Amino acid sequence: MASNAILSLLLAILSLASYHTIATDPGILQDFCVADNSSTSFVNGNLCKNPSLVTADDFFYAGLARAGNTTNQLGSVVTPAFVQQFPGANTLGNSMARIDFAPYGVNPPHTHPRASEILTVLKGELIVGFVTSNPDYKLFTKIIHEGEMYVFPQGLVHFQINIGKNNAVALAALSSQNPGVVRVANAAFGSNPSIIPIVLEKAFQLDENIVRMLQAKFSAVNN
Repeated sequence: MASNAILSLLLAILSLASYHTIATDPGILQDFCVADNSSTSFVNGNLCKNPSLVTADDFFYAGLARAGNTTNQLGSVVTPAFVQQFPGANTLGNSMARIDFAPYGVNPPHTHPRASEILTVLKGELIVGFVTSNPDYKLFTKIIHEGEMYVFPQGLVHFQINIGKNNAVALAALSSQNPGVVRVANAAFGSNPSIIPIVLEKAFQLDENIVRMLQAKFSAVNN
């Protein structure tokens, strides 16, 4: 009798564990989702087009065939092929981007909160790198050339810079249809509304006047 009770308890525990495994939350595909408690439906990502209205063009995107305009302060430009530009990628868990670099142009430190990234150099040579999380903050960096690849783990700060005298081009493959992009400097100094200066003064060990100058610069860039 006691053994039957123990067996029943074990089966109940296994059943509960299995239920929680099946019922885990899906991976988030956007920064947040505010609940509409009056609605009986919800979505985490993008709603689906009626299948009867889908055409071959929904699975086609030519945007990466064109070079981007690098005449800006960074000397680089990213052309994304995320779900917003490439509807056919929705729910498939991948996307791409083209990065064009002017000589010595930089794709500044940034993160993709929802994706890892594999970068392939199509033209030129780049210094690339990423920084590990607290407490080590270790930098992994390398020069990569045409046809070579580098991988950036999900959520870690990473960057690329063209070290050649000619234009460079890279192609990035990302593990989410909506990977998100958070540029470190833009987020810290260009948020809307602005972070109170004393926070940034202490975080970056900067004078208040420099913080306010950077906030003005990056607020203008973001807007």
